Order: sequence, then structure tokens, then C-alpha cells
Amino acid sequence: MSKKIIVIGGSAAGPKAAAKARRMNEFAEITMFQKGPDLSMASCGFPYFVGGFFDDRNKLLCTPTGVVRDPKFYWNAKGIVAKVNTEITKIDRKNKQVEFTDLVTGEKGTQPYDKLIISTGATANMPPIPGSDLDGITNLQSMQDADYLRQIRDDGKIKKAVVIGGGLIGIETLEALHLAGIELTMIELLPQLLTFLDWKMAKLVQNYLKTKANVITKNGVAEFKGKDGKLTGVKLQNGTEIPCELAVVAIGVRPNVGLAKEALLEIGSLGGITVNEYMQTSDPDIYAVGDCCEIKNIITGKQVLAPYGDLANLEGRVAGENVIKGNKATFPGTIQTGICKLFDYGIGITGLSETKAKEAGIDYVKVINASPDKPGFMDGKMLITKLVAEKDSGKILGAQCIGPGDVSKQLAIWATAIKGNLKVEDMVNADLPYAPPFSLAIDHSIASAHILQNKMQGIFEGISGLEVMDKINNNEDVFLLDVRGADEYEQTRLGLGETLIPLGALRTRIGEMPEDKNKEIITYCKISLRGYEAAVLLKAHGYTNVKVLEGGITAWPFEKEK
Repeated sequence: MSKKIIVIGGSAAGPKAAAKARRMNEFAEITMFQKGPDLSMASCGFPYFVGGFFDDRNKLLCTPTGVVRDPKFYWNAKGIVAKVNTEITKIDRKNKQVEFTDLVTGEKGTQPYDKLIISTGATANMPPIPGSDLDGITNLQSMQDADYLRQIRDDGKIKKAVVIGGGLIGIETLEALHLAGIELTMIELLPQLLTFLDWKMAKLVQNYLKTKANVITKNGVAEFKGKDGKLTGVKLQNGTEIPCELAVVAIGVRPNVGLAKEALLEIGSLGGITVNEYMQTSDPDIYAVGDCCEIKNIITGKQVLAPYGDLANLEGRVAGENVIKGNKATFPGTIQTGICKLFDYGIGITGLSETKAKEAGIDYVKVINASPDKPGFMDGKMLITKLVAEKDSGKILGAQCIGPGDVSKQLAIWATAIKGNLKVEDMVNADLPYAPPFSLAIDHSIASAHILQNKMQGIFEGISGLEVMDKINNNEDVFLLDVRGADEYEQTRLGLGETLIPLGALRTRIGEMPEDKNKEIITYCKISLRGYEAAVLLKAHGYTNVKVLEGGITAWPFEKEK
């Protein structure tokens, strides 16, 4: 007798699980139920469809060869029955069957299962504030949301919009609407955008974003204002009113666990379905995958919500194998790698931020490196990486990377290092591919490891821009030494009472340094490579308290004089 497999949900994890189950067993009866009209949508591509990077909506639903993944495709290519516009209304665990309703005809029915996979995804959060029902307020969670925003772009009538929420989806949506020529304001309740980044890295992103849109932090929406049922503006918590005809709410998602709760499956403390390493729920015949689950953070061991499309597919593959073969495949958890594009910037993280390492009680070291991804003669673009490692062992814990350079490559290197339990010492001589079109002779990632190694060995003593600013604000007696050229100084400078002595002149002008050899000196340049060399030189001349501004002027998060 063939196995009966039912999959609830047809977005990412569900189709992957169904397809893997089919590859494991040609004769299993596999049925996939999807509440909406579309299947296997590339939802991470929604902002790029809205932004006009491509115009054919079917590209979000197609195989690599251009075939739309509709019910006919699933039956012909994979032997999977895919029922769209069909909602599962109940999981009957006792009788091992599901109840469903056809949303087009209203017809109801039941279907038995031997193994069930829940892939119900997540629901976009909406703030419980007055005016939420006005026309012009939307999310970017579903294919229908993407169609709505794309139509707004194509019509070209709306001129002002707000994006509420400064996370990944908010950032990507803002870019999409900006490309439509809409004047935008981003509103974030918290003190920073992109809360998975540490404050300084997020501030650098915010400084860049301010060149494209208005950015408001530490302020939330108190009310949506409207006229004749249509949105006309938002009122902020501080009383400010911003006129707009469109508001995209991107304040995160919550696991869609209604069916699982009613079936009395175990739900975790974060609100997601509890699963083990086999993606199996508290019922041994039911598995759950994708955004509706809680999974383990591999580094801290704690449960997390990680609603990412790549993880959903990996989890689906594991569950698809296990419903056929028994619990053979495992999903170890996540290190929470994420990346997004913001105009010319890439922004991403893998592993723990400094904040998360601190919260986990880990004794860590960290460093910031600002340097290009390629040589200048190959149009190299700047990258800023913050690297975090365990203090005693040197084990890599996390990396954040931002900038117009190749952020994705850097994150891939560090994500692999973290998964492989590599240490700083393993990375300082990493054998990575080098040619000028792709990399510097010492890749940006290896240079980051070199700086952290120097720091751990006491050769390099760094200080962050945040710490420097605290010293300035507290009127501490520090000597700021800018070792760039005079031409660079004329173009941009901090304006904090610094002294300019170009590195090439420092040996002959050492007499201009403070007489007190114990006075705190902070050296820097554009990226602090020359700043580091200046610090080594000064220490050789007997100065005992010399620090290097990590990342130099490039990574300075505050306003500059020029």
C-alpha cells in the first residue's frame, strides 16, 4: 500500500518537501494544499518585481526553464496533486485526516494521511492603531501585495509614501518604491534600522539611506489619517504628521500556527511550532517546516524564529526525506545569515553580532576593517566588516559586512567558517582565489582576520568611533592624529581638533607629538591602515597609550565637519 503524504502550504518549504518526498518514493500519494491561487512563489523576489528589475510576474512562479509551477506542472513533472484556492480548516490527528474547503466553489471534504507536513508560513504583523483599514495601507507578504504595489508603480500616480519598519523587507521595499519615483519616508520605532546589526554598522547604513529618503527613528505611527476611506497621511507618536498616499507596513512577521494550535501540537515560547532536528513536531506523524517553526541557533543553542526562504527550502528537503525514509535526515539549525540590497549597498550578517554575543554571555573580541573588495585599478569598491570571535579560543562567532563592494562573497566566507568551527588562526592564511578582477592579493576577509589576530596578540589596539565620540563628549584629554595627506584632509575631515601629520612625514615631525609619552593618542586615516602603521611607529618611539580608530574615517558613523 502506498504512503499517503499531505503537505499544507505551497509557497517555499511545502513544494520543496513534496518534491523531495516524490524523489524518495515514486509511488507515494502526495497532495499539496495551497490556500492562495499561486504555487512556489519566489517571495524574496517580490520587491524586485515591484521595483521593475523585471516585468513578467510569471518569473516569480517559473522553473529555471521558464515553466510556470501551476497544478498542471506539479502533476505532469512531479506526480504531485496540487490543490490551489483550497484551505485546510482542521487537522484531525485522531483519525489522521485533514478537512478542507474549496474557496472558489465552497465545497468541503476530508482526506486521510499517513504523514503530514505543515508549511503554513508566517503572517505579516499589522499595528493595532486607528485607521488600519484605510485604502492605501499594505504589506509586502503575498503575491497579491506584490501585484498591488507593482500596479501603483506602473500607474505612476502616487507621489508620497511611507515605509513602516526598518528591517530587511522594509529596506528592500523602500528601494523598490524609490525606483518608481515616489518620495519616501522610513519610520522605525527603535533607535536604529536593521536591528540584527550592531548600532555603528546600522548607523552607517542609515547615513547612506538618508541620501535617498527621509529616515525617522525612535518614533512609531500613532494613527493612519484618511479621507473618504483613503489614506492621506500618518501621525507619529510625537505628533508629527506626514502626508502620504501609500503606507507599506513591514514590522516583521509572526508564525502562522492556528491549525497546529487547534490540533494541540506543541508551540514554543516564541510562538512557532516546536520541532526536533528531523523537523518532526510533538506528533510523530506530523512534520513542520519554514516560517511557522522555531529552530535552534547553532551558536547559542537557543530557539529562534528565522523566516528566511533559503532555510525554508533546506528544512523542506529534510522533512520530505523523513516522511518517506523515516528519521534519517537532520536539520542542525541556523546561524542566522541574512543579506539585503539597498541601492548600491549590500548589507548582511552571519552568526552573532557583538550585541548577541554579549547577551549570550560570551567573552569575545571584535574588530572593524574598512578596505576595498578589489584593487583600485579594477574599480574596487569599499567594504566595512565587523568581525566577532571568542576571546580565548579565537573561534569565529559572527561577521557583519556592508558597503558597495561584494558583500555576499564576504558573508559566504564567514558563514562557512562559522559552520566549520574555524578560528581566526585558520583564516589568516586562508587559500582563497585571487586575481585582480575578483579580489585583492590579501582578500578583504583575510585582512579582517589579520587585524583581529594582531588585536588578539596585543600588536594592534583598536578603538571604535563610538568610544572615541564618548571620550570627546566627556572632554577627555586625547590627542587625535590624522595621518592622511593634506589633499584628503581638505576633502573630508572629522573636525574634532585633530592634528594632521601625513604618515610619510611622521618620523621627521615626531617632535610635534605630545611631550607626555603616556598621553592617549588615537591614530587614523581613510581606513586606518596608515593609522596602524603610525601607531606602531609611535610605540617604537616610547609612546605607551596609542590606539587605532578602527575602520578610519570610512567607518566613522557620526557627522563630519566636512
